[in-house]
Amino acid sequence: MSKPPAAKPPRRLLVEERRRLIVEFVDKHGRATVDELAHEFGTSAVTIRADLEALDRNGAIARSHGGALPNHTPVSNDTPLNIKETRRHAQKLRIGQAAAKMVRDGETIILDSGSTTAEIARQLRQMKLESLTVITNALNIALELSGLSNIRVMMLGGMLRQTSYSLVGPDAEQALSKLSADRLFLGVDGLDPTVGVTTPDPLEASLNALMIRVSRETVAVLDASKLGQRSLSVITPLQNLHHVITDTSASADIIETLRNAGIAVTLA
Repeated sequence: MSKPPAAKPPRRLLVEERRRLIVEFVDKHGRATVDELAHEFGTSAVTIRADLEALDRNGAIARSHGGALPNHTPVSNDTPLNIKETRRHAQKLRIGQAAAKMVRDGETIILDSGSTTAEIARQLRQMKLESLTVITNALNIALELSGLSNIRVMMLGGMLRQTSYSLVGPDAEQALSKLSADRLFLGVDGLDPTVGVTTPDPLEASLNALMIRVSRETVAVLDASKLGQRSLSVITPLQNLHHVITDTSASADIIETLRNAGIAVTLA
């Protein structure tokens, strides 16, 4: 009698992937012990403790005796990108998938910096496009799309912002002013129906405003936690947006306001 095929060993998670899932687990359950997390992710308690220490230093969770709690401490809007990528990842993934479906062969698009636009870049890697030009000011997005023969990446110069891995300032604006794009995917830190779309950094806001001017269509991509929020620097009022892609937990009142303003809304 032939033996049944051996079960495949579970896929080993990368460190950053495991830590992101730990944050999601803690947020979902309201707490987690080291032993629970070690069992959940098939690793040692020593490894989990190291993960929790790293996540606590970054502000992604709050370390407690024997485990972790969600971090409910208010944080600055200008949160480092590596922390943003641990938050609401499932929603950002769906938004990235919906946004990537809008891209057509032969287009020139702009991908602004951010954790949600990075998800769009990851989706573009998997698409069977013959040719695409991507303009970006984000180092992580340029690296994500590097090495693909069908995607030409145009990187803007400028001053590096450490928190977002983005390039901003007069040099970036000068380079962008000579270009044009079919579509801009704009990641924002706040969208308020009265104020418009906002971001913490004035230089980033200035570059984003220019991205809108050189693009035929502007698509704001943001998870629902950003709706109704305001940040320091205004990028543009609502009327300059054509489309908003957010997740299904978005407030019905804000969605209605956007649609009444003539903005198409996709709930991913």
